[in-house]
Amino acid sequence: MANTQGPQGNYDPAGSTQMFRAFVDEAPQGGPQQASAPAGPRVGLIIGVIVAVAVVAAVAWLALK
Repeated sequence: MANTQGPQGNYDPAGSTQMFRAFVDEAPQGGPQQASAPAGPRVGLIIGVIVAVAVVAAVAWLALK
């Protein structure tokens, strides 16, 4: 088992809880920029669905012609 005892003698039974808390405490301050980041993949997904529906409609139209 790894020695998870820090220099101050604080024993951390979870092993990385202190590191996780430090990570959470230094969360980035750019909140609005992160909220708009998923818009790119979402727009691509919407366009992909529209293209797929158009292709299926075109194939069905050609098949029924």
